[in-house]
This record gives sequence, structure tokens and C-alpha cells, in this order.
Amino acid sequence: MNGAQDLGGMMGFGPVRPETDEPFFHAEWEKRALALTLACGALGEWNIDISRHTRESIPPPRYLALSYYEIWFEALNELLSKRGLLADGPAKPTRNPPLSAANVAAMLARGGPCDRPAPNPPVFSVGEKVRSRNIHPAGHTRLPRYARGKQGVIEQVQGCFVFPDSNGHGQGENPQWVYSVAFSGPELWGDGSDPTLTVSIDAWESYLDRA
Repeated sequence: MNGAQDLGGMMGFGPVRPETDEPFFHAEWEKRALALTLACGALGEWNIDISRHTRESIPPPRYLALSYYEIWFEALNELLSKRGLLADGPAKPTRNPPLSAANVAAMLARGGPCDRPAPNPPVFSVGEKVRSRNIHPAGHTRLPRYARGKQGVIEQVQGCFVFPDSNGHGQGENPQWVYSVAFSGPELWGDGSDPTLTVSIDAWESYLDRA
């Protein structure tokens, strides 16, 4: 969706100012926000793409007024509320049991791999020119708005992975091939862009057509 999270290349928001020696967390409560998000995600009631889409669905004026972990916390509250996990009374059964402290390290080490067996051979190959589709879905997508309808070159075939656009809406994993696609600065930003600039994005197969 074209939400407030998709600001790449947009003007009017000021420069990006990286912090020197930026800490992992700026306040103690941010650690808790991250821990709660991971612990609740381990209950199995939603996947990472549903979680991302929930954050993206925060109305833009609200989204832009929140800090990074405030966005996470607000989305977590929405996910828990929709599934009745914040209601009074007996605890509602969940797909997975609550995560115990003893199992946290193993869960973090295991991660959440999203690579899957390929259902078919890749359509595109390294060096091939492609054009990203100019899509504006109402739901979740990982194709950045600034890179839609642009011509690029396949740099690498990454493998086959869960398709976020369907997984984010409970419509199945629908694994697809993912490609690293290189776009020139002028192709993305116009004639005034640095001609030596190249931007690479990872694009699922259904985002691309042959150029």
C-alpha cells in the first residue's frame, strides 16, 4: 500500500541525519516494545508480513507523529485487540503456547527463515533487462513506490521466498523467485540525478516484466 512508511525519494521531509554512534535503543521502554512484539509474534496468531501491514495501516498523520518503536507498539496493540487477546476474562487459547524465558535464545537463534522450495524455474536471468510493474495495491507490498514502472537489470537470482503480498493477508505463502534488480539514478529520480548512482532492490518475480 502507498502508506506513510513508503517515503523513499519523496521531498519535503527534510534530510536524513544519521546519529554518530547511534544506540540500539533510545529509551528503556523501547526494549520492552521489541520484546513484547517478538513474544506476541511467537504465539503464532500472525506472521511477519501481517505485522508489517498492520504498521503500514496506521493513518499517515498518526504514523508520521510516532517514533519507530511507538509504531511497533501501536500495531501490536491493534493485532492483539483484533484477535481478542486483550479482553478481560480467561486467557484465550493461541496457536502456540506463550514463549518462556528459557526458550527465548533458541527462538532468536532459529529466526524466521522464509526461503522455500521453488515451484518452477526462474523466469529471469542475470544480465536481463526488466521493468518493474506500476502497481498501487491497497494491501501489503514490498515493491517500493519509487521503483515502480522503472527499467533495471537483473544482478542476481536470490532464490525462492514467501510472497509478502499474499502472506500479509492470510492468503498463503505463494513462494516466488526473488531477484536483485539494479536501477540507475536517472531512471529512478530523473535527469537531475547523479548518473553514477545505482540502487538495487530485491523484487519478487510477479513485480517484474521483461523490458
